[in-house]
Amino acid sequence: MRWIWPLALAFAGSSPLAYAEQPADGVAWLNKIVAATQRLNYSGTFTYSSGNQMETSRITHVVDASGERERLEVLDGSPREVIRVNSEVKCYLPEERTVIIDQSVHRRTFPARLSDSLSSVADYYRVRLGEMSRVAGRDSRMLSLEPKDGLRYGLQLWADAASGLLLRTRLVSERGETIEQFVFTDVSIGFPVDKEKLKPRFLNKSADWRIVNARATDSPSHEGDWVFRAQLPGYQQGTWMRRKLQADRPEAFHVVFSDGLAAISVFIEPIRPNHPERVGVFSSGPFNVYKRIHGDFVLTLLGEVPATAVKLLGDGIEQRRK
Repeated sequence: MRWIWPLALAFAGSSPLAYAEQPADGVAWLNKIVAATQRLNYSGTFTYSSGNQMETSRITHVVDASGERERLEVLDGSPREVIRVNSEVKCYLPEERTVIIDQSVHRRTFPARLSDSLSSVADYYRVRLGEMSRVAGRDSRMLSLEPKDGLRYGLQLWADAASGLLLRTRLVSERGETIEQFVFTDVSIGFPVDKEKLKPRFLNKSADWRIVNARATDSPSHEGDWVFRAQLPGYQQGTWMRRKLQADRPEAFHVVFSDGLAAISVFIEPIRPNHPERVGVFSSGPFNVYKRIHGDFVLTLLGEVPATAVKLLGDGIEQRRK
């Protein structure tokens, strides 16, 4: 379900020297990180690790007068390529001869791991500035975000000292264990990028491929059909959407709750006859998942958050009586 996971204008080729001023506190550094992700050209190779899984990807990101363009290619295992033009995302899966088209409303791909909405982050995390270190050969500032409750994980960030671009992230459990980690092994920041690096490898081969439209559509009229009786401190409810999860399944209602760093996705879909559902709390990689049956619907909640958070939110969901 990774492909389910959501425009800033700036000048191409911005120099890192323009971002050399060092913020005075942790929250200011977070804002600098968000701005760098949206405004800078960059390209590089990074690794992702979670448990026994490890993956290497190459990313190229360009910002110019037309907006943002990005190409991400997974270098290990089955070939995958993700092309983003502003908010539209196309995921090419050559082994399946499939192109998945989605919107990047809740995009959290590395290094764009932070939301624009960070105004209340200090209310729910202790934000501490750490020591200077080096990542991918660049001087970096380390930040530690420690949760003030058991409803979110800790996060450690290493940002390029000059530009603010994230170079490494580490998600930390309640026991201090690494849940997942992203880290650049090499990166170029703030210089003109060869536009050829943005071209899809599989574009000319995909004319006869299956196209899956996974775009969500706003569905605010259905918001009143469901009640969330458990309000998690700091988690703000997003827009209700309708989304097709798989071709052979009916549309699901989808809404995201986020505190700007952590996020929980809620999917509500009709029960499918003769398709028994796995219910309860379980893990899927770095995600905790909670499923329960409510009347004629299956409720699925998932997020890179403690199991307590998905279960508490899920147990409070009720269908409003008409």
